[in-house]
Amino acid sequence: MSLTIASMLAESATRFADNTAVVLGDLRLTYAQLWAHAKQYAAVLREQGIGPGDKVAVLLPNTPHFPLAYYGTIALGAVVVPVHALLKAEEIEYVLSDSGAKALICAAPLLGEGTKGAELAGVPVLAVMDGGDASITRIDTLALSATPIDTYVQREPEDTAVILYTSGTTGYPKGAEITHLNITMNVAVLAQHSFEIDQNDTILGCLPLFHTFGQTVCMNTGFYVGATVVLLPRFDGAQALELLVNEQCTMFMGVPTMYVGLIEAAKTSELRPQLKAALSGGAALPLAVLERFAEVFGTQILEGYGLTETSPVATFNQVGFEPKPGTVGKAIWGVDVEIARAELDDRIELLPTGELGEIVVRGHNVFKGYLNRPEATAAAIIDGWFRTGDLGTKDEEGYVTIVDRKKDMVVRGGYNVYPRDVEEVLLRHPGVSQVAVIGLPDAKYGEEVVAVVVKDGEVTEAEIVAWSKQQLAAYKYPRRVIFTQSFPLGPSGKILKRELVVQYKD
Repeated sequence: MSLTIASMLAESATRFADNTAVVLGDLRLTYAQLWAHAKQYAAVLREQGIGPGDKVAVLLPNTPHFPLAYYGTIALGAVVVPVHALLKAEEIEYVLSDSGAKALICAAPLLGEGTKGAELAGVPVLAVMDGGDASITRIDTLALSATPIDTYVQREPEDTAVILYTSGTTGYPKGAEITHLNITMNVAVLAQHSFEIDQNDTILGCLPLFHTFGQTVCMNTGFYVGATVVLLPRFDGAQALELLVNEQCTMFMGVPTMYVGLIEAAKTSELRPQLKAALSGGAALPLAVLERFAEVFGTQILEGYGLTETSPVATFNQVGFEPKPGTVGKAIWGVDVEIARAELDDRIELLPTGELGEIVVRGHNVFKGYLNRPEATAAAIIDGWFRTGDLGTKDEEGYVTIVDRKKDMVVRGGYNVYPRDVEEVLLRHPGVSQVAVIGLPDAKYGEEVVAVVVKDGEVTEAEIVAWSKQQLAAYKYPRRVIFTQSFPLGPSGKILKRELVVQYKD
């Protein structure tokens, strides 16, 4: 049996040849053009000695070069290793060395760190875009005159298609091996059973394509159905709002911080897109943001949940079921999502309906394992279930609610405080635009509840503390409020609480 995700683009190039596949500014590429050009990229890579099973790292922003490099690599039966665009040279070297990459495709604006990292790892660089070092081989210009490969190389369903590096909370990031079957199933299930999308849709692709959410839910699912993906290299609320309207986008996919950005932009703009659907993932969406977005844009945000290791989607407020705001919906087709006893490390013991525990997942979406890390894989997949590290509940109708990350829970004086509970309340204060609740060391209570806040207007620490005291139980409300201009964000736009803890713990 054979399977390759390259067939997604190849098939759409036949079925939807003249449909616009990608848009970047004035540039528009049809499906026929995109696939033909991806096969030219494949030809250049083959000339460079890349073949089935080889790893090709890509350090690229949201431009058409990303799908061209991605599908060009996959078409050869090779493996794509996306690199986070904000990494420094030593971090890039780590990803290249750990994955065993044979080449790095790097955009000109990222060559500064990219070439240093590649040199350290002893990996050749292929550049795209103008403005880089003239001595570096340009894959995009070579591709223009290359004879395209005839067709894609087939792979086995269990072969690795993509290696995605997860931002390790401790130690080095781990390379999650995602198979052709994982991605094909996730895409097909999303397109057919999870949300309504077809060739007539236009998606705003502002999620980074090097991250699993942007790559699979936006790009791959969009290409599978023949939709148009409008690319935005760097998210900006005002620019995103303008593109949504000007390109007549029907779908927006984003993380909570992007929805906050759109709501902010709408305060000074009359523009309102006619959205058919708005999908959220990557981090828990505060109810206050969901309600405000519906108020401003007249569109209900449908929330889903998943992780890099679940390819990524595990649950969704999907078509055919009434959406339940505040939940991440039900398990997607062919996947089981349950709640297990969180304190047991060596076995899975499922809990009764409604009880709080660790969310565990099994099904076609669970990854193959961590590259070269059998111990980490064995710790993550127990009795066939993937342990997510997230705490949540599941109701009698099967809707899952995320309570918090197991690691983010604050223990104050012996009481468990779930930061998300506190954040949901604080976001209803008119002076709070964004908030992250963390636990900082405390001599008396072990940990103290601290709110890190981006202000909206004028508000003091004392006001927020006094207001919180009225809204929350005595052990829950924040005793300290720290004001900041912005938060450290991960590749998907998730607030990195561990960095806040390091920053403020002294």
